Amino acid sequence: MKQNSRSSRSKHRAKPKSRLRLPDLEFSKTAVLSSMSSRDGQRGYAHAIDEFVQWYCSEPRLTLNRTVVLRYRGHLESRSLAPGTINLRLAAVRRLVSEAVDNGLLSADLAAGIRRVKGVRNLGVRMGNWLTAEQSLALWQTPDCSRLKGRRDRALLALLPACGLRRHEAVGLRIEHLEQREQHWAIVDLKGKAGHVRTVPIPAWVMEEIRKWLNSSGIDRGKIFRRVSKGGKALGEGISERAVWHIVDRSGKARSSRSAPNLRPAMSRLGRRTGTDPVSPGTCVNPDDRALSGLQAAYSICSKRSDWDRTGADGFATRSGIRDR
Repeated sequence: MKQNSRSSRSKHRAKPKSRLRLPDLEFSKTAVLSSMSSRDGQRGYAHAIDEFVQWYCSEPRLTLNRTVVLRYRGHLESRSLAPGTINLRLAAVRRLVSEAVDNGLLSADLAAGIRRVKGVRNLGVRMGNWLTAEQSLALWQTPDCSRLKGRRDRALLALLPACGLRRHEAVGLRIEHLEQREQHWAIVDLKGKAGHVRTVPIPAWVMEEIRKWLNSSGIDRGKIFRRVSKGGKALGEGISERAVWHIVDRSGKARSSRSAPNLRPAMSRLGRRTGTDPVSPGTCVNPDDRALSGLQAAYSICSKRSDWDRTGADGFATRSGIRDR
């Protein structure tokens, strides 16, 4: 009797699937996104999984195994995508398969074969549109400061390279983040990529541009950067990341730049190359020279790792324990 009961249990025991249907894929996708804390990571993986699901469902109903993933890699290569983009798509597929195995939706043997699919080799280093300190200064001076929109763009273009902020960090920046510590302004407890919290010093000339924008727009609470109407009034509760990209791209093209410059990589790159000491405010006669020395100081500061051992162009010690993450 015991043997019969054991055999009946083994017969009724559910076997892992070899083909995932759309509800199974959606369930695994939700599990993958819920396990990630970074909003940027969730957006990237969601896009990569959606592309794979669309390709997988457009093909004849296939067993999800190593051969299918190799075919998908060939499909990505045929689209002439960058190696980093292809490897990101494959990483999302591996994560999707792992969640499917953990939830009993796919066989572990098939998942082991999928994990053995190698990515594409990245040969060489792609050069971005990086700016020098002089070019960053020219980019910051491009918008017309006589208009409200120009004051907003100048404040944004001064903040991005000098403080090394990402687009979503600049968009989410609030007045409450600006605090005065030891008689100097800083962005306190800024939550960045993957939940990393850091404090970023603000040079005096950048804070001056932010004050001009806030005073002229009448913003006293909430997010710093807002939309501007054609009539010259601040609207809404903020701007989008795409709007920031358009502002940088428009200003870059006005300065004969081929595409939108990469301000953050340019900052870290110049920080490793600049070895000059920042200039004190008393030695700067021209405001442009002061802004230029401020950019060089910011580049130099953010590449160091000691604590408050570097003096910025506005004369205050800047905490360089702020990591460039």
